Amino acid sequence: MSPALDPRDPLGFDDLLSAEDLAVRDTVREWCADRVLPHIADWYEAGELPTVRELARELGSIGALGMHLHGYGCAGASAVQYGLACLELEAADSGLRSLVSVQGSLAMYGIHRWGSEEQKQQWLPGMAAGEIIGCFGLTEPDHGSDPASMRTAAKRDGSSDGADWILNGRKMWITNGSVAGVAVVWAQTEDGIRGFVVPTDTPGFSAPEIKHKGSLRASVTSELVLDNVRLPADAVFPEVRGLKGPLSCLNQARYGIVWGALGAARSCLETAREYSITREQFGKPLGAFQLTQAKLADMSLELNKGLLLALHLGNRMDAGTLRPEQVSYGKLNNVREAIEIARTARTILGANGISYEYPIMRHANNLESVLTYEGTVEMHQLVIGKTLTGQDAFR
Repeated sequence: MSPALDPRDPLGFDDLLSAEDLAVRDTVREWCADRVLPHIADWYEAGELPTVRELARELGSIGALGMHLHGYGCAGASAVQYGLACLELEAADSGLRSLVSVQGSLAMYGIHRWGSEEQKQQWLPGMAAGEIIGCFGLTEPDHGSDPASMRTAAKRDGSSDGADWILNGRKMWITNGSVAGVAVVWAQTEDGIRGFVVPTDTPGFSAPEIKHKGSLRASVTSELVLDNVRLPADAVFPEVRGLKGPLSCLNQARYGIVWGALGAARSCLETAREYSITREQFGKPLGAFQLTQAKLADMSLELNKGLLLALHLGNRMDAGTLRPEQVSYGKLNNVREAIEIARTARTILGANGISYEYPIMRHANNLESVLTYEGTVEMHQLVIGKTLTGQDAFR
């Protein structure tokens, strides 16, 4: 008689992973269990991440920051391994995965991909170690899904190529902003949109923290204010112009979300499954009722379909064949299904589902932010729609 299926891995997903993949996943999982899970409900309720700098250094010590990048102190892990790390981080909390994602996939990737050799040498080793926290300034108060209309501007203080840059503008909803030592900021110039590496101690730069959030509460979220920020000529990324630069970074972050959202979903499903086994109503466990089993079956189905999609995209990224449009399939599907899993799991717990004694309501609230950042549902639908029809419906 063959052994029963593992309810936590009914399709044998782990069989598709290498020993190294599993080791990376288990390292991050164990770190989260030790350093985050005992405290995260309190941090979330208080609306703070009080040990963010300490956590960043610890994440650096296990190789989780910029882990899919090569050189400059980065771990050089595979895309699949990076995805598995995002899965485990977001199973703890979306805010934690956002910290790592913004650090590695946005700020560090931007410098690694588009920066000068001097910029890479100056910033990346410290960021990989977690000694320097980075943020990424693209979204503005009036321009989210339409970054081409950004108002933040950079002008030369003179006519020569060696002249300083002067930056003015505001960025909004910036993860890590008020704890960052360096910001990658995108601004309009006479040559189009360009990226700048901005030390946050530069005069004129400030990052007031955003409070009163109903989601991603255990995460540092800020506004960036640039008031005549003077930067040397070599603070700009030397080659890239236009939206190609920031969108390449966003594609990296979206890939991490494809995996990460499923971590939150897995946590919700496991909580609901365990609760259904131990909670009795009408003389038997909730899990013995047909309607409860139907909910659990549907949640497990969507979670495991999402994992297979994430792995497929990860394999394509490792092979160098992943296209941005394919990442949109993953981001759109996996976050949307993760939210539905969270909501359904909440119903199995009844009133207990809203208590922070359980992680479900925290994950559900966080996923509402994950649904719209790094591209709203509508934006990803239009990316896919353009792929299917050849027609650009963005404008």
